[in-house]
Amino acid sequence: MLNTTTWNRLRYTLYAPGYDLVADRPLRRARRRSLGAVDWHAGQRVLIVGVGTGLDLPYMPRDIELHGIDLAPAMVRRFRDRADGLGFDATARVMDAECLDYPDDHFDVVIMHLIVSVMPRPELGLAEAHRVLVDDGQLCVMDKFQPDDRRTGWGRRALNLLTTAIATDITRQAGPLLSGAGFVIERNEPVMMGSLFRALLARKSAPSRNRT
Repeated sequence: MLNTTTWNRLRYTLYAPGYDLVADRPLRRARRRSLGAVDWHAGQRVLIVGVGTGLDLPYMPRDIELHGIDLAPAMVRRFRDRADGLGFDATARVMDAECLDYPDDHFDVVIMHLIVSVMPRPELGLAEAHRVLVDDGQLCVMDKFQPDDRRTGWGRRALNLLTTAIATDITRQAGPLLSGAGFVIERNEPVMMGSLFRALLARKSAPSRNRT
């Protein structure tokens, strides 16, 4: 019996050849709006968690140090090709989002597009994002979420049986997940299909220091 992580690696390897046909054009506006909220600066060290084929790259500045990870080697190869073609200083590795092989306080920005709803344990992935971000670092999230102020109805639960079999959980709530991981949410707005797709920008708050 395959565990969820192994199954995700297998199915995204299978999805890789046709991924752009499904995930590129329909999501361009949502990606642009989400990434447009980031406070970009030259030289920032940036991590994309779940890079896919690199569809976020056209909406990001080139003067950054870019790192990308994905479970599926086929996705990583396509990301490298796209990053090279667009002129990025980019490094890509096969890695599990729930166990990042990076030191603490390493990145200025972490991007998690269409990955929080896929991870088997999103609280672990977000805790890892929090760990590798510098104090006051930015977390940029765009995904399918259940509204924070509503309980999941029977219709959505029934549909979720289908969507989770394909790739994604549509019953997760962004606010509790990000707040529970220690982030301060600065922006949370719908970007596609009514309120199903939401973009969030959050900060890793610096630890308080006692004044002497």
